[in-house]
Amino acid sequence: MIYLKFITTILLSLLLLTACNEEGKLSLSERSVIYCAEGSPETFNPQLVTSGTTIDATSNQLYDRLIAYQGDKNTLSSALAESWHVTHDGKKITFYLRKNVAFHHTDYFTPSRLLTADDVIFSFKRIIDTEHPYHLVSGGNYPFFQSVSFSDLIDEIEKINDHTIRFHLSHADNSFLANLATDFAVILSAEYAEQLAKQKAKSNIDTHPIGTGPFKLKEYRVGSLIRFYRHERYWQEPAQIEQLVFDITPSNTGRLTKLLANECDVTAYPIAHEKIIQREDLSLEAVTALNVGYFGFNVKKAPFDNKLVRQAISYAINKKTLLDTVYQGKAEMANSLLPKTSWAFDESILEQEFNPILAKSLLTQAGYSDGFTMDLWAMPIQRPYNPNAITMAKLIQSDLKKIDIKVNIISYEWNTFLKRLKLGEHQSFLLGWSADNPDPDNFFTPILSCSATQTGSNTTFWCNQEYDAIIKKALQTTNINQRKKYYAQAMAILTQAVPLIPIAHSKRYQARGNNVIGNILTPFGGINFYHVAKRKLTSKKTVVKQNPQRRKNNIINTGVN
Repeated sequence: MIYLKFITTILLSLLLLTACNEEGKLSLSERSVIYCAEGSPETFNPQLVTSGTTIDATSNQLYDRLIAYQGDKNTLSSALAESWHVTHDGKKITFYLRKNVAFHHTDYFTPSRLLTADDVIFSFKRIIDTEHPYHLVSGGNYPFFQSVSFSDLIDEIEKINDHTIRFHLSHADNSFLANLATDFAVILSAEYAEQLAKQKAKSNIDTHPIGTGPFKLKEYRVGSLIRFYRHERYWQEPAQIEQLVFDITPSNTGRLTKLLANECDVTAYPIAHEKIIQREDLSLEAVTALNVGYFGFNVKKAPFDNKLVRQAISYAINKKTLLDTVYQGKAEMANSLLPKTSWAFDESILEQEFNPILAKSLLTQAGYSDGFTMDLWAMPIQRPYNPNAITMAKLIQSDLKKIDIKVNIISYEWNTFLKRLKLGEHQSFLLGWSADNPDPDNFFTPILSCSATQTGSNTTFWCNQEYDAIIKKALQTTNINQRKKYYAQAMAILTQAVPLIPIAHSKRYQARGNNVIGNILTPFGGINFYHVAKRKLTSKKTVVKQNPQRRKNNIINTGVN
């Protein structure tokens, strides 16, 4: 009898333990969000790159900036800096830092102090000072900042006290504050850098990140997953989810399969929109983004060093077919770099003419009456500005065949693709740009300025001094109407020179389970999981009802510029 009681007690204990474990697993699932991402980050420091996969995984998850954009009107607001002051001549900007801002406490770093001016100075001096001990770590390239001539603009960064910093500029620049609010202008830990220098492991600052953001890095399996934990001492309210997992799934079909099987809570760049809309437990979201997808040329390589050849190709491409097939009506045709939603958009710009006869004539004038063979590099992954570069490349291949141009389509793994583009190994390519802030300069300078040819962000390698001079004038005037005229002049130069052909301004799509609430997509820049929460579903058939004003046919518009 005693023996039977003992066995019964053991069995009951095991059942209770199993129940508790299952309860724990369910609880963790409810406190976690799994995001199916389309690609791996190149680094964990967004200062070093401009790729969307890196920005999505790092900028808003791990870091903060001095200032940030907020609200539907995208107004500049406080972040790590509580406030700031700009002198009348626009050449001195003083930032007043928040107190009690904590850095991440991880398995590989335990901070001994809070954020100070030293961290801000370290973060920007590393970028602009070629003699800085960390400048050359990880290659010494800071493409966004180099493309906007950040180091030429800043004469000095002055520490007033532990929580006050003053930037001294060489001249007034209307884009300076906007650039400080981009996803690239993150603040690193100077104390962590000092520790790594002593350990002779400086490169870890970019691979084992420490920031002040709402999440901290716990685990990274290359090409597989990134695991983030909540930053419990975040200077704002802690994130509502305890764990954020990026499930790296480059295949469009693979991401869709995982979403439909509830293996992903949220997925990037979903295909089969109608199938998602039909599911009562899923929602499809769209944000009108400031972006442009384009067909670019390496003007340093023949035959694209000839302007007539570039012009010919611009007339030979049927943009309408590209939009109908690749974007399936979910984008606007791009006739300039700037979307119509930009205040600097020039209404007088005419729609690109589709004229294969004129294209052939221009080729003959250029000395290529019999055509030629060219390489076209197509992205291997989806991006908001181009959901299917391979399909687009095939359509372009078909169009150019009609004017006797043979196109070889080439693709590489994403990080390899970007690295080889920066080295200038390509002839032509399909890529795009998603704006980091609403200032129009963010379209003109980072991807087409002469300085950007040195950093790898201008992969056309086109450099035009007249264009650069006009863009510089636009930044130095405070008159909006005059700035708009300057940008119109810049667009006229681009229309004639054709270093790239703007194809489309598209919406960015995302799909999620209805139990995931909170905005993730932003009109520009990367994604942000800070405001995301997860509701408990009582059964698999339970549907969390959305606000009827926001939801129509299971498509939710989360932001409009």
